[in-house]
Amino acid sequence: MSKRNLILLIILLIILSAVVFVSFSSYEQNSTKTNTSSGTNFVSNFFPFGKSNTTTPSSGETPADVSGYVSTENTSVSSTNKLQRVSNLQIAGYGVYMKERFKTVAAVAPQAAVDTTTTTVKTKPTAPLTEFAPALRYVEKATGNIYETFADSIDERKFSVTVIPEVYEAYFGNKGEAVVMRYLKDDGKTIETFTGSLPKEILGGDVSGNNEVTGSFLPENISDLSISPDALKLFYLFNVNDGVVGITSGILGDKKSQVFSSAFTEWLSSWPNNKMITLTTKPSSDVPGYMYTVDPSAKNFKKILGNIKGLTTLTSPNGKLVLYSDNNLSLNIYNTDTRMPISTGAKTLPEKCVWNSTSTIVYCSVPKFIDSGNYPDTWYQGEVSFSDEIWKIDAASGNASLITDPSQLPGGEDIDGIKLTLDDGENYLFFMNKSDYSLWELGLK
Repeated sequence: MSKRNLILLIILLIILSAVVFVSFSSYEQNSTKTNTSSGTNFVSNFFPFGKSNTTTPSSGETPADVSGYVSTENTSVSSTNKLQRVSNLQIAGYGVYMKERFKTVAAVAPQAAVDTTTTTVKTKPTAPLTEFAPALRYVEKATGNIYETFADSIDERKFSVTVIPEVYEAYFGNKGEAVVMRYLKDDGKTIETFTGSLPKEILGGDVSGNNEVTGSFLPENISDLSISPDALKLFYLFNVNDGVVGITSGILGDKKSQVFSSAFTEWLSSWPNNKMITLTTKPSSDVPGYMYTVDPSAKNFKKILGNIKGLTTLTSPNGKLVLYSDNNLSLNIYNTDTRMPISTGAKTLPEKCVWNSTSTIVYCSVPKFIDSGNYPDTWYQGEVSFSDEIWKIDAASGNASLITDPSQLPGGEDIDGIKLTLDDGENYLFFMNKSDYSLWELGLK
């Protein structure tokens, strides 16, 4: 090798050695720093093209969770937003109340074992959490036995074994702890009205279903009965001589007071608020109907509506709006302040509706088709049965919107809705099917 080539080779080796030395030193310095790269390939440290610009928060920072918030409250949605049958039993009536129960909580991971030979651990017992949830009690028509369940978790359980055969009507009061049952005596003519108290349930106690109902009887042949809005009082009508008297009493028939009397005997009553009981003449297609109000304290008598054939009514809780229909089943809302009616455009009976607590919304079971007939007589007498949809009506405007058609739901059927009721939170709409007296609920939220 020539001297010149040897010198060039030495220079090249020196340059190459310098490059390797500098590269190695740089790598060692980077290795001593905290690696914040998400990758594991070390080559990427030399070729940072395509690296993420995401910066890891410094100590103490918490990155924002953008995955979406899931509430931990009221996670049970077993019956929300759907229609379902509560009971297959033929029932005479039902009541809705708030019932306390133990709250379901997430399981807690077990704690590490503690060596008790050297350490004394003292723990204070924690009371289990409870909550109040809407519950139902209802009376079987055939036996008078009472059943119960929660609304959000249908689990039908027998509560009582007291037998009262062929109960036609049943009402509940005093937060589900009192019941009123109406039935015919063996002669088939005399109407008996029994009011009784139910045993108190113990939270967490065993539900045996062998409870007895004890109580007393109200006067025979009570023609009509209503429950006060707080479910602590009764108003009932019965004939005396050639007229009728109206009596208020406690839910068990005590503390009686006469608040009404009339020579006319055919009335239907309702008790929308503590200061108002309504009385509407029993309807018939060709007979003009009238509606009056009675103040149970002042015992005054005031006319509200009149001269409407086939009149049936349902007054709002504030007492200012009257839902009514005529012999064409045209549903209207009458404002007692303005004395003007508002048409809802729906055709149904007020008996197939319920007001919400603020008197702003009406929920109604509205027939999809109505055959010709003398209404409401034809429907009362069972000559026709409806297939209903559930509608929501704005009381101020009369505008209505469809909530659901039970016949179009999976496993659905034709429902002729009666005795509509809302729970306190207005999360559920409950009703009976007049066709078979089964009990249903519809989740509203």
